[in-house]
Formats: sequence, structure tokens, C-alpha cells
Amino acid sequence: MRLADWTPRSQLRAAETVLNRPAYAAIDIHNHLGRWLSEGEWMVPDVQDLVAVLDEHGVETIVNLDGMWGDEVTANVERYDRAHPGRFLTFCQLDWAVLAETYGVERLLKSLDDSASRGARGLKVWKNLGLTVRDADGSLIRPDDARVVTVLRHAGTLGLPVLIHTADPIAFFDPVDAHNERIDELATARDWWFGDRDRHPSFDELLDAHAALVLACGGTTFIGAHVGGAAEDLDRVERLLAAADNYTVDIAGRIAELGRQPRRFARLVEGFPDRVLFGTDAYPVAGEQYALHYRFIETDDEGFSYDPGSSIPGQGRWAVSALDLPPHRLEALYRGNARRVLGLD
Repeated sequence: MRLADWTPRSQLRAAETVLNRPAYAAIDIHNHLGRWLSEGEWMVPDVQDLVAVLDEHGVETIVNLDGMWGDEVTANVERYDRAHPGRFLTFCQLDWAVLAETYGVERLLKSLDDSASRGARGLKVWKNLGLTVRDADGSLIRPDDARVVTVLRHAGTLGLPVLIHTADPIAFFDPVDAHNERIDELATARDWWFGDRDRHPSFDELLDAHAALVLACGGTTFIGAHVGGAAEDLDRVERLLAAADNYTVDIAGRIAELGRQPRRFARLVEGFPDRVLFGTDAYPVAGEQYALHYRFIETDDEGFSYDPGSSIPGQGRWAVSALDLPPHRLEALYRGNARRVLGLD
């Protein structure tokens, strides 16, 4: 048998708790409902079916990060936010490549103003800022570029929170060799590898720029996507939370990383109970993913799959254990912190 064909099944006979609804109504701060990631088709063919899933699994509101800019903002707002008041909030994006052009900052400021006037409730900054967006001279534009700071300070004046995705898992910046813990994933998604130092900054360089940006925009509320982009380095996350009152993080898409250090992450939640937000980044939306997240947050189950539909877990070959967060921390994580950040209170 080839090692590549070895897919062992765990023989651990441990508790399996099923939670289809959370302890408190949840706000999913990080999801995708638009046409940006689905080749021009709506991620959700039938919005009423989606609402039924949210009702069944106790999701009060879902943030749609796919508003983009211009007419696409309006299309998303009308399809979701205005058609189902209170259930959806759409964030816009910006075309950062415009910074390479004359008057790029002014154009992005106008784009942000326009998106806000169309109903955008926040701004999503994707990881291409720092990894692939280049200036007129061919150099990469860093997240802490002075022009980016100007634009994101303006988001703060408009009252728009900024959900920012910087970098990717640390293994995506390492050599693709026998020591890389995400080699299964990188073998099927080769464009997710950023280990070429001639083309891309290091993980730490990007996260340092991420922190510098947050600190330079004290009047703007930030949501660090995917546990601030550093789910494998919670000491780094804690340092920025301690230094920047305007900084929060979501847990979206990081059960795999957090589930192998549940006690450490629970301490972070205890230390910053008002700064951690529930999110899934699980799309298309499925009830099973919400149930998995509730199990992970609320129970003390151990040694279970974070990717139960696959024989080879998609983000690393390990099992996870649940956080077992205390009941008095759940309301803030599920909805209270998000309501404050989104200006719903």
C-alpha cells in the first residue's frame, strides 16, 4: 500500500454531542452569499431556503462579504438586506489595484462613499492586499501602506467596520517538503502557496504590517478574519488585542487550528471576552456546519473530525477537541460582540 492511500480511521470511542442550535441566537460575521466566489452565479440560488436553514439553526443574522463595489453592492443589498430586513448585512470591497493609478486614493475614497450610500454596512479587505496587488513600479502594496491607511481611516469616519483577511496559514509560506503539515491541501490548491520569498513577503512580515495598519487607524473598528490571520500563533493575536482597543477577531474557518489548542484559545476568550466574534466562512451555507461549530464552542467533546465529510481532513491530518466555553461567555461570542461592532445596539 502506498502511503498516499493510507486513510486511517480513529478508534477513539469518545462522546459525540449533537447541537443543532446555539445557546444564544448567533450572528455569523463571516460568510459569502454573492457572486464573487461562484463564477458569476449567486452562491445561494434560493434565499428563502437559506432563511429556513438559518431559522432551524438559530442564526439571527449573517454578514455577506461579497458586495464588491458599484452596482454589485446594490444587487447584493437588494437581494438580501432589503428583501429580508435584519437577517443579512452586506459588506463592500475595494479594487486595491486602483492604487497603482493616478489619483488612486481619491478613487477608492469615492468608491467607499458610494458603497456606503448604496447600503453597505462594512468593508471586506481580502488577502490579495499584501500578496498580489502591485504598485505602478511592480512592488507589492503592503497592508500598512500610507495610502491604505488613508482609505481605512475614512471607513472609520463612515462608521464602517473593516473585516480584514491578511496572509494565510503559516504552512502556506513554508517550503513544500516532508515537514509541511498542509501538504495535502497545497497539492490540490497550488496557488495557495506563498513560500517563494522572491515574489511574496513572509508570514511574519505580513502580520507585522497587519498590526501596524490597525494601530495607525485608531478610529476604525477592525475584525481580524480567521483569528486575525494567526490562529497558529495566539500569542501574536493577544499582543495586538492588548495594544489596540479597536481590534476584534473572528473564528471563521479556523476550527482545525483552534481545536488542537482548545485550552489556549479558551484563555484568549477569557482575557478578551468582548473582542472575539462568531463566524464560519462555510459556504454554501449548510446546517451541518453550524451544528459542528456549536459542538466545537459549547461542548467538551474530544478527538473528533473538523471535516466530517472527508476521509482526509482538508486542513491538516489531525482531530480536534472542543472549547467547552463557560456559559457566561457564549452570548457575547455568538451575538453581543457582533452587534456592537456592526452598530446594531
